[in-house]
Amino acid sequence: MVTGKVFKYGDNVDTDVIIPARYLNAPSPEELAKHCMEDIDAAFAPTVKKGDIMVGGWNFGCGSSREHAPIAIQASGVECVIAASFARIFYRNAINIGFPILECPEAAEAIRNGDTVSVDYDTGAITDETTGAKFQAVAFPAFINNIISHGGLLAYLKSRQNG
Repeated sequence: MVTGKVFKYGDNVDTDVIIPARYLNAPSPEELAKHCMEDIDAAFAPTVKKGDIMVGGWNFGCGSSREHAPIAIQASGVECVIAASFARIFYRNAINIGFPILECPEAAEAIRNGDTVSVDYDTGAITDETTGAKFQAVAFPAFINNIISHGGLLAYLKSRQNG
Protein backbone atom coordinates (compact mmCIF):
# COMPACT_ATOMS: atom_id res chain seq x y z
CA MET A 1 0.00 0.00 0.00
CA VAL A 2 1.28 3.46 -0.90
CA THR A 3 -0.12 6.88 -0.08
CA GLY A 4 0.88 10.17 -1.65
CA LYS A 5 -0.08 13.61 -2.87
CA VAL A 6 -1.45 13.81 -6.41
CA PHE A 7 -0.01 15.70 -9.35
CA LYS A 8 -2.75 15.61 -11.98
CA TYR A 9 -2.47 16.08 -15.74
CA GLY A 10 -4.88 15.80 -18.65
CA ASP A 11 -5.29 13.65 -21.75
CA ASN A 12 -2.58 12.82 -24.28
CA VAL A 13 0.41 13.68 -22.10
CA ASP A 14 3.16 12.57 -24.44
CA THR A 15 6.71 11.45 -23.76
CA ASP A 16 8.09 14.75 -25.12
CA VAL A 17 6.20 16.58 -22.38
CA ILE A 18 7.17 14.07 -19.68
CA ILE A 19 10.86 14.48 -20.51
CA PRO A 20 11.71 16.98 -23.25
CA ALA A 21 14.03 15.67 -25.97
CA ARG A 22 16.71 18.23 -25.10
CA TYR A 23 17.44 16.23 -21.94
CA LEU A 24 17.62 12.73 -23.42
CA ASN A 25 21.40 12.64 -23.07
CA ALA A 26 21.22 13.32 -19.34
CA PRO A 27 23.79 11.16 -17.56
CA SER A 28 21.48 9.68 -14.93
CA PRO A 29 17.87 9.08 -13.94
CA GLU A 30 18.30 11.73 -11.22
CA GLU A 31 19.25 14.30 -13.84
CA LEU A 32 16.22 13.33 -15.96
CA ALA A 33 14.02 13.79 -12.88
CA LYS A 34 15.14 17.42 -12.55
CA HIS A 35 13.46 18.15 -15.89
CA CYS A 36 10.43 15.88 -15.65
CA MET A 37 7.20 17.65 -16.72
CA GLU A 38 8.95 21.04 -16.88
CA ASP A 39 7.34 22.13 -20.14
CA ILE A 40 3.79 21.80 -18.76
CA ASP A 41 4.38 22.13 -15.02
CA ALA A 42 7.51 24.00 -14.00
CA ALA A 43 6.59 23.46 -10.33
CA PHE A 44 6.56 19.65 -10.59
CA ALA A 45 10.26 18.76 -10.25
CA PRO A 46 11.01 21.20 -7.41
CA THR A 47 7.95 20.17 -5.36
CA VAL A 48 7.37 16.45 -5.98
CA LYS A 49 8.27 14.26 -3.02
CA LYS A 50 9.13 10.60 -2.76
CA GLY A 51 5.89 8.63 -2.59
CA ASP A 52 3.73 11.12 -4.50
CA ILE A 53 1.32 9.88 -7.16
CA MET A 54 0.75 11.11 -10.71
CA VAL A 55 -2.71 10.97 -12.27
CA GLY A 56 -3.32 11.38 -15.98
CA GLY A 57 -6.17 11.20 -18.44
CA TRP A 58 -6.55 9.16 -21.61
CA ASN A 59 -3.55 7.99 -23.64
CA PHE A 60 -0.94 8.89 -21.03
CA GLY A 61 2.62 8.42 -22.32
CA CYS A 62 1.76 8.60 -26.01
CA GLY A 63 4.34 9.69 -28.57
CA SER A 64 7.82 8.30 -29.02
CA SER A 65 8.80 5.01 -27.45
CA ARG A 66 11.52 6.44 -25.25
CA GLU A 67 11.95 4.65 -21.96
CA HIS A 68 13.30 7.90 -20.51
CA ALA A 69 9.70 8.99 -19.75
CA PRO A 70 8.82 6.41 -17.07
CA ILE A 71 12.41 6.54 -15.80
CA ALA A 72 12.15 10.32 -15.28
CA ILE A 73 8.81 10.00 -13.47
CA GLN A 74 10.06 7.17 -11.25
CA ALA A 75 13.35 8.94 -10.49
CA SER A 76 11.44 12.08 -9.47
CA GLY A 77 10.02 10.12 -6.54
CA VAL A 78 6.56 9.36 -7.93
CA GLU A 79 5.39 6.02 -6.58
CA CYS A 80 2.93 5.21 -9.36
CA VAL A 81 0.83 6.66 -12.17
CA ILE A 82 -2.92 6.24 -12.36
CA ALA A 83 -4.49 7.11 -15.71
CA ALA A 84 -7.65 6.55 -17.71
CA SER A 85 -5.48 4.71 -20.26
CA PHE A 86 -1.84 4.39 -21.23
CA ALA A 87 -0.11 4.28 -24.57
CA ARG A 88 0.95 0.65 -24.95
CA ILE A 89 4.68 1.35 -25.34
CA PHE A 90 4.68 3.54 -22.20
CA TYR A 91 2.88 0.75 -20.32
CA ARG A 92 5.48 -1.80 -21.38
CA ASN A 93 8.42 0.51 -20.65
CA ALA A 94 7.04 1.27 -17.17
CA ILE A 95 6.60 -2.40 -16.28
CA ASN A 96 10.03 -3.22 -17.75
CA ILE A 97 11.69 -0.79 -15.30
CA GLY A 98 9.54 -1.97 -12.37
CA PHE A 99 7.37 1.15 -12.22
CA PRO A 100 3.72 0.50 -11.26
CA ILE A 101 0.98 2.07 -13.36
CA LEU A 102 -2.76 1.53 -13.00
CA GLU A 103 -5.56 2.08 -15.49
CA CYS A 104 -8.75 3.34 -13.89
CA PRO A 105 -10.82 5.86 -15.87
CA GLU A 106 -13.15 6.58 -12.94
CA ALA A 107 -10.28 7.41 -10.57
CA ALA A 108 -8.49 9.48 -13.21
CA GLU A 109 -11.64 11.54 -13.72
CA ALA A 110 -12.56 12.04 -10.06
CA ILE A 111 -9.21 12.55 -8.32
CA ARG A 112 -8.08 16.18 -8.15
CA ASN A 113 -4.65 17.79 -8.13
CA GLY A 114 -3.37 17.97 -4.55
CA ASP A 115 -5.61 15.18 -3.21
CA THR A 116 -4.05 12.47 -1.08
CA VAL A 117 -4.52 9.01 -2.60
CA SER A 118 -3.79 5.48 -1.39
CA VAL A 119 -3.15 2.58 -3.75
CA ASP A 120 -3.11 -1.12 -2.91
CA TYR A 121 -1.17 -2.87 -5.68
CA ASP A 122 -2.24 -6.33 -4.55
CA THR A 123 -5.95 -5.62 -4.97
CA GLY A 124 -6.01 -2.63 -7.35
CA ALA A 125 -7.97 -0.60 -4.77
CA ILE A 126 -7.54 3.16 -5.05
CA THR A 127 -8.84 5.45 -2.30
CA ASP A 128 -8.98 9.22 -2.52
CA GLU A 129 -8.24 9.94 1.13
CA THR A 130 -9.25 13.58 0.63
CA THR A 131 -12.81 12.83 -0.50
CA GLY A 132 -13.26 9.25 0.71
CA ALA A 133 -14.07 8.04 -2.82
CA LYS A 134 -13.03 4.47 -3.66
CA PHE A 135 -12.15 3.08 -7.07
CA GLN A 136 -11.18 -0.31 -8.43
CA ALA A 137 -8.41 -0.77 -10.96
CA VAL A 138 -7.49 -4.20 -12.27
CA ALA A 139 -4.78 -5.65 -10.01
CA PHE A 140 -1.54 -6.70 -11.65
CA PRO A 141 -1.25 -10.37 -12.55
CA ALA A 142 1.33 -12.29 -10.50
CA PHE A 143 4.00 -12.19 -13.21
CA ILE A 144 3.83 -8.37 -13.44
CA ASN A 145 3.90 -8.08 -9.63
CA ASN A 146 7.06 -10.20 -9.71
CA ILE A 147 8.69 -7.90 -12.27
CA ILE A 148 7.75 -4.78 -10.28
CA SER A 149 8.82 -6.24 -6.93
CA HIS A 150 12.22 -7.14 -8.38
CA GLY A 151 12.73 -3.60 -9.72
CA GLY A 152 12.22 -4.39 -13.38
CA LEU A 153 12.35 -7.06 -16.03
CA LEU A 154 16.14 -7.46 -16.13
CA ALA A 155 16.42 -7.83 -12.37
CA TYR A 156 13.53 -10.31 -12.40
CA LEU A 157 15.17 -12.42 -15.12
CA LYS A 158 18.49 -12.39 -13.27
CA SER A 159 16.77 -13.57 -10.10
CA ARG A 160 15.24 -16.49 -11.98
CA GLN A 161 18.61 -17.38 -13.48
CA ASN A 162 20.33 -17.29 -10.09
CA GLY A 163 17.51 -18.86 -8.11
